Amino acid sequence: MPISARPIALSLIALILPVMSHSQEHDPDPFYCGERELGRYFYCERERPQPKEETTQEVSPEPIQQSANQEIAAVREHLEELRAEAVLRPTPDAVRAYIVYQREQLDRASTFSDAWRRLVWTEPALDYTLQRPVSQLGNRQWLDKRRQDRNRVLAKLGDRYGLFYLFAGSCPACIEFSPILMAFAEHHDIPVKAVSVDGGSSQYFPKAVVNSGQIETLGLTGAPTPAVVLFDSHTNQVIPVGFGIVSQSELEDRIFVLTQTQTGEDY
Repeated sequence: MPISARPIALSLIALILPVMSHSQEHDPDPFYCGERELGRYFYCERERPQPKEETTQEVSPEPIQQSANQEIAAVREHLEELRAEAVLRPTPDAVRAYIVYQREQLDRASTFSDAWRRLVWTEPALDYTLQRPVSQLGNRQWLDKRRQDRNRVLAKLGDRYGLFYLFAGSCPACIEFSPILMAFAEHHDIPVKAVSVDGGSSQYFPKAVVNSGQIETLGLTGAPTPAVVLFDSHTNQVIPVGFGIVSQSELEDRIFVLTQTQTGEDY
C-alpha cells in the first residue's frame, strides 16, 4: 500500500471497528458462536448485567402516643417532683412553680366534676338519685314507700316462708334476742322452728327441739348463735338472715331485701 494511502486506511479501520464491536455485542455470529458453543470469553455470550441493589430508606418510627393512665401518672410524678423541689429548696421560683402546676390540676378536676353533673342532669339514665334520693324530702318519700312495700310483703310472707331459729341455752345473746324474734314472728304471722344447739331450753320458744341433724341439714354446722334462717317452702332454699342480736326493723328490712330485690338493685 502506498504510504500516502495509509492515513485513509487507518481512518476507515477506526470507523469500522466500533461498528463491528457493537454488532458482535448485540448480535453474535451464529456460525462462529453457535456451532462451536463458545462462551462469553469468546464474545459469544453477553455478560448478564448484575441487578442493582435496592437501597432501603430508613423510616423514622412514629412517636408512641401515651395512654390516659400514662398521662395521669406523668402528671402525678411531675407534681411530686415540683413539691419535693419546693420543700427541699423553698425559693420563690420553686414554690411558685409548684403552686401553679397544682392549680392547673385542681382546675382539671373541677372541670371534670362540672362535666359530670351537667351530664347527669341531662341524662336521667345516669342519675342514681332517681333510684335512691339523697335530698331530705326525696329520701323521706323513698323510705315511706319502701316501708309500705315491706309491710305488704311481710304480711304474706308466712304463706311461703318459715324461720329456723338456732339458739343455745348457755348463750347470753340468745336470751337477749329471743323476745325480739318472737315479737317479730307474732307481728307478721311467720312460723318459727326453734332448734337448741346445746339441749338448753328457751322460755320464749317452749316447743323448741334439740338438734338431731337439723343444723347439719341446713348447712350451718358450727354457726354462731343466735342465728335466724329463712326457709323457702317452694324451692327448699335456705337463706341465712342474720347472726347475733338483730333488731326487729333490721330483720324486716333484711328479709324484704333477700326475698324481693335483686343483687345491686339498692345500690
